[in-house]
Amino acid sequence: MTTDIQVPTLGESVTEATVAKWFKAEGEAVALDEPIVELETDKVALEVNATVAGALSKIIAAEGATVEVGALLGQIDEGASGAKAAPKAEAPKKAEAPAPALAAAPAAAATSGDAILSPAARRVVEEEKLDASKIQGTGKDGRITKEDAVAASQAKPSAPIPAAPRPASEREERVPMSRLRRRIAERLKEAQNTAAMLTTFNEVDMSAVMDLRSQHKDVFEQKHGVRLGFMSFFVKACVNALKELPGVNGEIDGNDIIYKNHYDIGIAVSAPNGLVVPVVRDCDAKGFATIEKEINAYGQKARDGNLAVGDLQGGTFTITNGGVFGSLMSTPIINPPQSAILGMHAIKKRPIAVGDEVKVRPMMYLALSYDHRLVDGREAVTFLVRVKEAIEEPQRLLLDI
Repeated sequence: MTTDIQVPTLGESVTEATVAKWFKAEGEAVALDEPIVELETDKVALEVNATVAGALSKIIAAEGATVEVGALLGQIDEGASGAKAAPKAEAPKKAEAPAPALAAAPAAAATSGDAILSPAARRVVEEEKLDASKIQGTGKDGRITKEDAVAASQAKPSAPIPAAPRPASEREERVPMSRLRRRIAERLKEAQNTAAMLTTFNEVDMSAVMDLRSQHKDVFEQKHGVRLGFMSFFVKACVNALKELPGVNGEIDGNDIIYKNHYDIGIAVSAPNGLVVPVVRDCDAKGFATIEKEINAYGQKARDGNLAVGDLQGGTFTITNGGVFGSLMSTPIINPPQSAILGMHAIKKRPIAVGDEVKVRPMMYLALSYDHRLVDGREAVTFLVRVKEAIEEPQRLLLDI
């Protein structure tokens, strides 16, 4: 009996994936629930497991192919005894086409409020920067299908082609950009192109938090089974500041502003395939231990490549910590459609004025990048001041003041 291997549901608004890697070759034995193939979406990589035991009889979608939800990836001959996995010889490298040149001017608007697009068509329209109002829909009720969008893309004048491709060098290696890395690049550029982005800075004395952590970290870890880090202090400090300044927790949707009455904080995590931002939800209702546990769990899932699409969706505000890599100061880029992001940095001892004395204190620079269309400078500065106050007097977090 032959069992089909199909592309599973990939998550909200995700309709396509790239076949990243086959773990089995045709004819090899597969066990029930054994990973067979890895798919890569715009957001995460996920494995497709065998639903039956047998042998992989046919691979239909080759590595590098783009597949939609429900598409056929391959087939398993249920109950068959396949061969054991053998070491795979390195496949010959395919000749890479020269990268297209960047367009000299920005393309037309991507979407139109009057156009009715299928999810797959919307992705093509956004990626190719097409004007949906000029595409003739052939679907039901004039809906624009993926085929309509692809046809419009092919009819669009192509970007200028360079006179000659860049010559290859024996000391260089050209590899295709992963879908995740492409999506990261697109979102970062989208933020710069869309938002009126500005960054404001402050600095915070970490002495009080470091002393508090030093006093209680052993008991905290014994009781809760997780180390007490700095991130939970900043999460709680940001939640308090967001309650006072709701615009920093909002987003722009067309001509409307959406104010969020929930505090789902994205924590930027560096994973092997790129930066990801899993979301710790309802941080206002969670204690320090729960927040630390969830951050640690997300970090492990990111390193193992096991983050689910749902783990990355729905954040209202983001915190990124470049200090773990030694960054002293940076201007983080906001995570659309959010309106702001807090950047933490390395803790360095510096001489500062304390009253009329100069003392050496562990200091950290804070950076808040924000969308000036929604957040005014007064609100941005006040937000950082509130975070600074909470970190320098952590008892404020316990008293919710």
